[in-house]
Amino acid sequence: MLYTIITPLSPRVVSESDTKGVYEIDSLHPGYGHTIGNSLRRVLLSSLPGAAITKVKITGVPHEFSTIPDIKEDVISILLNLKQVRFELHSDEPQDIKLSVKGVKKVTASDFEVPSQVEIKSKDAPIAALTSKDAHLEIEATVERGLGYIPREVLEKEKVAVGVLTLDAIFTPIRKANYEVENMRVGDKTDYNRLRIFIETDGTITPREALKKSIYILKEQLRPLEAFEDEKVVETWDEKEPEVAESNNSEDPLKIRIEDLGLSSRSVNVLTAAGIRTVGGLVKKTKDELLKLQGVGDKAITEIEKALGQLELSLKEE
Repeated sequence: MLYTIITPLSPRVVSESDTKGVYEIDSLHPGYGHTIGNSLRRVLLSSLPGAAITKVKITGVPHEFSTIPDIKEDVISILLNLKQVRFELHSDEPQDIKLSVKGVKKVTASDFEVPSQVEIKSKDAPIAALTSKDAHLEIEATVERGLGYIPREVLEKEKVAVGVLTLDAIFTPIRKANYEVENMRVGDKTDYNRLRIFIETDGTITPREALKKSIYILKEQLRPLEAFEDEKVVETWDEKEPEVAESNNSEDPLKIRIEDLGLSSRSVNVLTAAGIRTVGGLVKKTKDELLKLQGVGDKAITEIEKALGQLELSLKEE
């Protein structure tokens, strides 16, 4: 009778290019192919950072249902094209890009003027077609970093200037992620799993990097759970005294959740993705350790230190 769960082999490459990769993980315990495959697929599609256009201003366009003289596409089509442009952003801060073209021309993403922190990865992506020598198209856009997909309704909650249009932000660098599981022999057993993972990216990250980051994210999410037996059990609900848990948290600032610190949503997402969910976990980190997290820069550190200072706490000394 089997009493132990063997660990799988390291992933191996079946095929690989800059944007497509197929990888296999052998010797998974029966049933674990779907457990791990589905988890990795969900992380790949939802949790890898990327950059996308979030706001657009087109000169002379008051709303998205407008048309522009001497331009083949209507505004909605132009916005859809802008959503498909892929960027690599070497900054945690939003960056502005501009485009200004005149005359008969097929406008592509390469016509944008971008700062040094922005790199256009899909330069041939079509934007619009100008059909007359009198045609003129001016676009100002904001490129931001984020995770997964954020609908425009969420972005519209932020205050935007008149004439600025918000877009559904497709941050994820993953175009496709799927997996399949087949049985394989391990010793005299024939019901072990072989997991085959298929990944296609937009070119801003390689499939191998995407897989490694997804494995790391899953590992970091599980790491804090290992120590739950060492934590003192705290009663958080008492039917007769419902205020007890709240008052305990207010007396112990280390139990305050990260989302209650008043940090920006970007900082909250990065910290929680790294497994830092309470002030107690945050103050165990040094400044350098936080700066190693993707998405944490000097501005985020200043914000964190200010929030901790209000609680008379600070980050761990180097």
